[in-house]
Amino acid sequence: MHPEEYKSIEDNYPTVKERMLITDIEYFLAEDLGYNDVSCTLVPDREVEAIIFTKEDCVMAGVDVARSFFDYLGISAVSSCADGDRIAGGSTIFSLSGSSVSILRAERIVLNFLGHLCGIATLTRRCVDSVARISNARVACTRKTTPGLRKYEKLAVIAGGGDPHRFNLSDAVMIKDNHVKMMGIEAAIMSARKNASFTQKIEVEVESGDDALQAAALGADIIMLDNMDPHQVADTMASLKRAVIPGHIIIEVSGGIGPDNIEAYARTGVHVISMGSLIHQARWIDISLEFSNQKSKI
Repeated sequence: MHPEEYKSIEDNYPTVKERMLITDIEYFLAEDLGYNDVSCTLVPDREVEAIIFTKEDCVMAGVDVARSFFDYLGISAVSSCADGDRIAGGSTIFSLSGSSVSILRAERIVLNFLGHLCGIATLTRRCVDSVARISNARVACTRKTTPGLRKYEKLAVIAGGGDPHRFNLSDAVMIKDNHVKMMGIEAAIMSARKNASFTQKIEVEVESGDDALQAAALGADIIMLDNMDPHQVADTMASLKRAVIPGHIIIEVSGGIGPDNIEAYARTGVHVISMGSLIHQARWIDISLEFSNQKSKI
């Protein structure tokens, strides 16, 4: 499919948030196909049908990423799945029809994206459900993402019911431990307030209750309690409550949090639980493609 044709398809999906740029599609295809694709051209190039299905229960993510490749390659793809759907093992995600060569060329890229993104969404939903039984705290990811894939990984977190946190450094000002080591909390916050737009919140990462109280007094919008165990977080929350900090301040906890201990952090009363593990520890979901008119899987 020519870029001009793909542009017209894009116009038909004005609200789709996961559509890829043509440059991204072509980059991923070039990476996978290389300069001499013999494998996919071994088969006769004829119209065939195929399905993409999950072999295990999961939460769906990456539907529109997959559609981007199918549309670009001229493959008809029908699906009743949407991002965020819970689907059972054995369920069909896409019914495909089109060129046998094109489907083979789309196969590995699409399966890689779907397996990875569904894995993130599934882990996120598990953590969100665990927290929801205890508190109203949001479960968020971090900037610990795969370079070049951040948009899709964060959208997979959203599909799982999580919060994307910052997409990039321009979304908010975060004062981390290395800023504090070089400047101190007060100087760093003053500099941030001077240079940041009124639309940007200022978040301060702290490692003690005393630093949390200082950050609150200096006007931080968000205070991140970093690498504290649940008891330390609970003690810090009690100290902040006694100090009657401004009600708009958001308290976030991060560092060393996973599915096995997230409930303990949810009980502390924090507003946000952020976890790099939603992305970098998510297990890929087993998703496969099978041609309808052939006995063997490709």
